[in-house]
Amino acid sequence: MLDRPAITDAVILVSIDFSEPDYEESLYELRQLVMTAGLKITGTVEAKRSVPDAKLFLGSGKAEDLKAMLAASETKLVAFNHDLSPSQQRNLERFLEARVVDRTGLILDIFAQRAQTHEGKLQVELAQLEHLSTRLVRGWTHLERQKGGIGVRGGPGETQLELDRRLLRVRIKQLREKLTKLKSQRGMQRRARKRSSLMAVSLVGYTNAGKSTLFNRLTRSDIYAADQLFATLDTTSRKMHLPALEGYGSVPVVLSDTVGFIKHLPTTLIEAFGATLEEAVQADLLFHIVDMASTNRESQVTQVNKVLHDIGAEKVPQILILNQIDRIDCEAGFDRDEHGRIVRIRASAKTGEGAEYIRLALQEHHAYLKKLSTEKNAYA
Repeated sequence: MLDRPAITDAVILVSIDFSEPDYEESLYELRQLVMTAGLKITGTVEAKRSVPDAKLFLGSGKAEDLKAMLAASETKLVAFNHDLSPSQQRNLERFLEARVVDRTGLILDIFAQRAQTHEGKLQVELAQLEHLSTRLVRGWTHLERQKGGIGVRGGPGETQLELDRRLLRVRIKQLREKLTKLKSQRGMQRRARKRSSLMAVSLVGYTNAGKSTLFNRLTRSDIYAADQLFATLDTTSRKMHLPALEGYGSVPVVLSDTVGFIKHLPTTLIEAFGATLEEAVQADLLFHIVDMASTNRESQVTQVNKVLHDIGAEKVPQILILNQIDRIDCEAGFDRDEHGRIVRIRASAKTGEGAEYIRLALQEHHAYLKKLSTEKNAYA
């Protein structure tokens, strides 16, 4: 039987360069992820390969180097900057005699630490179990022992592996049913907002782009905001009334802060957070928050738009909020498209620069929605 080593607070990173253009950014994000998880980095193993090694992912030579580093540092945890197959993870743990976690597993652990609301915890548990279900294959000897059928449906001779798989399926089904019920409740709340003429606006963007800081700025709230990945997991919504501007009346708005996106966001997480991300799908307007100080902002915008497409929110009107101008030499302002609509706003959620342009964009979009509604009723 293989006893998996206990997780410690020290970790060695492994990142393989497969000649992808975003390699350096991906490695930087891995470092941010492990620090967000509260781990101390004791070393990093890097290598270049054309394809992963089928057995150990990084190859036998680098695996020997990694084993020596683990022994020298007395570290018992390795974090890979990639997704590992179940067999690769088991082979590595046997060879290294250390706990191995891949990128998806690491993100899931962070989500488990951060989820606060009942729905958020259900979503994280579902994602973890979906991930775990792919790990339950032959190879762990303790899963192969026969278990008697006393008090357990399935009868004598059912293996522990089969039992675990069945229990996982039952729990996953329960979680999906609970989340479906919460989704239905959210739908009722959204219909009530529509009847009260509330405009629904969701903040979306790459993780750590400043969404929660902007949310607090606009709603005068005090939700958790920090300079770390996935500071916000649970969707928070606040009702706010924009004061009347010249030519516009007071605007009632429901503003929602959502979980940040990241490169290679696990599919299981996107699926599990469907109910939460539906706030973006059903919104009247998306504020896409972009960290202007990031050298990779273009690729981050592309990644966020990819996820929005995956969840069916690609057709929701979107305004780019080019945030954190206080960190670069840039003045607050906005740009319009050929139709005269605001499409980009340069602002700082931290200092409040450009906040008036964000409020103007909300006013204008509300007026635009009212015009559409009037025209629709006229043709009805």
